[in-house]
Amino acid sequence: MDRYNFTTIPAQCFLGESPYWHATRKSFFWVDIENGKLFEYYLATEKTLVKSFPYRLTLVLEGKGNEMILALDRKIASYDLDTEKLYWLAEVELDLPLNRFNDGKCDAKGRLWIGTLSTKFTQGSGSLYRVDKDLKPEKQLDELTISNGMAWTEDNQTFYFIDTPTRQIKAYKFDLESGKIEFDRIAIEIPEELGFPDGMCIDQEGMLWVAHYGGAGVYRWNPITGKLVEKIDLPVPHITSCTFGGENLDMLLITTAQENMSSEQLKEYPLSGDVFMVKTVSRGYLSYPCKL
Repeated sequence: MDRYNFTTIPAQCFLGESPYWHATRKSFFWVDIENGKLFEYYLATEKTLVKSFPYRLTLVLEGKGNEMILALDRKIASYDLDTEKLYWLAEVELDLPLNRFNDGKCDAKGRLWIGTLSTKFTQGSGSLYRVDKDLKPEKQLDELTISNGMAWTEDNQTFYFIDTPTRQIKAYKFDLESGKIEFDRIAIEIPEELGFPDGMCIDQEGMLWVAHYGGAGVYRWNPITGKLVEKIDLPVPHITSCTFGGENLDMLLITTAQENMSSEQLKEYPLSGDVFMVKTVSRGYLSYPCKL
């Protein structure tokens, strides 16, 4: 296993998530879910801007022009970075007030894929939705507990998906035109001692980079063989997500969390909640913006 050097970006998030590289702005975005904070870190100046919202902010993705797509509690909104105005687009699960959105990504057609969970983490209470330009969320999977990381292969034939407590990464056949998915196989089984799979991204060799919550690192898995290829060790236990960015798409931005840690643990791992940047030999892909 290679040894990686990392750069720390101070953020002290309670639950950092949803790292996103904005190629036009040359900046990384991420969120602190429970504190409703949106971060933007400019690579050139190393400056971080923070905006706050009176909601749980679970997701940030690129929209049209100067807009970002945000998930706030159970609602999806477009957020104008210039005017700082929110425009509400869609809402799900009005009958489940304890639920909120969690992780999400856009496919090559610009459709938003986004999952839910119960804030009580009730088993089977979450779902995965697909949202198209008509802004009508369509349920794709149900009986999920913590709908989490997702990634598509370059040829758009396979969709990888994580429901965290299962410790599995499932592969689905994916039809780009219709947006339909069909279960194919369990690609990866995460051993208990390595923590829980959380957010993930895919590199240009088709390997999955998976943030392991409770596993103190980002693990690179081969979804064809199911084997572990390498690991980025980090000085904090709860790794939540990762994405490739930077000019050459070889910088991995990694979010972490302070939740579920005692005051003693926080003293032992003071960088918990910060964001880490790691230069890799691998390269990722530019994320597709949302066309909602």
